[in-house]
Amino acid sequence: MNDQLPTTSPFDGEPAEHRGQRALVTGASSGIGAATARRLAHEGYEVVLVARRRERLVALAEEIGEWSKAPVSIEQCDITDPEQVTSLRTAVGGGLHLLVNNAGGAVGQEPLAEADFEAWETMFASNVFGTARVTQALLPALEAAHGTIVFVTSTAAEAPYEGGAGYCGAKSAERAMVGSLRLEIVDRPVRVCEVSPGMVHTEEFSLTRFHGDQAKADAVYAGVAEPLVADDIADCITWMATRPTHVNIDRLVVRPRAQAANHKVHREG
Repeated sequence: MNDQLPTTSPFDGEPAEHRGQRALVTGASSGIGAATARRLAHEGYEVVLVARRRERLVALAEEIGEWSKAPVSIEQCDITDPEQVTSLRTAVGGGLHLLVNNAGGAVGQEPLAEADFEAWETMFASNVFGTARVTQALLPALEAAHGTIVFVTSTAAEAPYEGGAGYCGAKSAERAMVGSLRLEIVDRPVRVCEVSPGMVHTEEFSLTRFHGDQAKADAVYAGVAEPLVADDIADCITWMATRPTHVNIDRLVVRPRAQAANHKVHREG
């Protein structure tokens, strides 16, 4: 193991008692997904890390394993591949207490007149179809454990903005999925929740969106004194998941104080 990895939990306070409960986080290789995995491990969940990049998952599992008493495992899976999702369902088996549908992301920010529809297909493949496949595949395991699903959508589903037609469309479709699912399974012991983040400064989100252009990625957060960070959303997800089982947080919209709306951000200087 890396001697520089922490040997105690990076979080304050005693962990809640969720020993023996399993949580699966998609998109766990970075950003909100990785931060959520850490938070859930601190709470005592046995965390299953899911993403495409195995080496990232291995590193995160080793890090968490240095300070968490709960088991942590990895499952390499591209949620846009139906066969891989089927394999994920088999690996999970019966009984899952929490599913965090975090995998997704934005690609491009061109106006509709210049839209790259391959980028749109990529966004819909992960945010909508991939998330739907994972949810469908794991729903029986969640029902067996009286579990909770938390969907990570976006304030892109709150209102459109210039250059956001593709991403706003994908996240709006995901939000519609959340609402429909909650209605469809209201008679089953599964909670359906949604967290809708605004401006979150993570290492990869904007960099991916702008195809690796660091200058454009940095410009998104320029002058914003305190954008949200991944752990802010992870904290919200963990709070939602650990409410009493009769409490369902339908939707939690979270923005930095400097962002009043998608199009209204206070920038200093």
